[in-house]
Amino acid sequence: MAKETTGKTGGKAGAKVGGGTPKGAPPATKGGKGGKGKSGQPRQAIDFTKRDHAGANVAAVAPRLKLHYENTVRAVMAKQFGFTNMHEIPSLEKIVLNCGVGEAVKQPKLLDVVVEELALITGQKPVRRKAKKAISNFGLREGQEIGASVTLRGARMWEFLDRFVTVACPRIRDFRGLGTKSFDGRGNYTLGIKEQMIFPEINYDMVEQIHGMDITFVTTAKKDAHAFALLHQLGMPFRGDDKPVTPKVSQSTAA
Repeated sequence: MAKETTGKTGGKAGAKVGGGTPKGAPPATKGGKGGKGKSGQPRQAIDFTKRDHAGANVAAVAPRLKLHYENTVRAVMAKQFGFTNMHEIPSLEKIVLNCGVGEAVKQPKLLDVVVEELALITGQKPVRRKAKKAISNFGLREGQEIGASVTLRGARMWEFLDRFVTVACPRIRDFRGLGTKSFDGRGNYTLGIKEQMIFPEINYDMVEQIHGMDITFVTTAKKDAHAFALLHQLGMPFRGDDKPVTPKVSQSTAA
């Protein structure tokens, strides 16, 4: 009897102390709360460019900023600089967004999150940029992905500029206007953004790390003065303007 009692007691104790998961309960996963595993790793990125939107089957409408350029800005530029040929009037060629992620060397998944956010901001899938040469001091190898960039043209370019001027710029912290000394001498303008939070497409609760980006506005102008006047007429709020130009498009023209 003594042996049977000991065996039963030992069996119950063994089930409590070293037993597995209860019946019907989900299996235990590694890296839970307080564990190592997935803690400290970036969240899983999602490719938003493959989703269908509400206006997928609706005819696209011309961007309102492009209509403003064709109906107003071209005439103002021709009168201001005396252009006799309409092809001499400068125009916006493309917009390039570039984001370097130096920490992607140690955390490759962090680049996936940056690519996802750039796709949300621009509506276009970014291109991953690779290192051109190896730098041992930074632990960088040749061909390693360390950044992402997007080149916008056409309707997406005009829509992005419209959203950047009217929505994103007023959300910059302590904003007093954009600098006027960032022209490269060939009619191109580049500015730096410190936080991606200024874009309304970014969800604040989903952001794990704040990063900036460089935005380059490439124009067909040959002089910085022409490029400055073009961007100013398109609504870019440069520093020193008492009242920035606000593009206004009549409802009849837009229709």
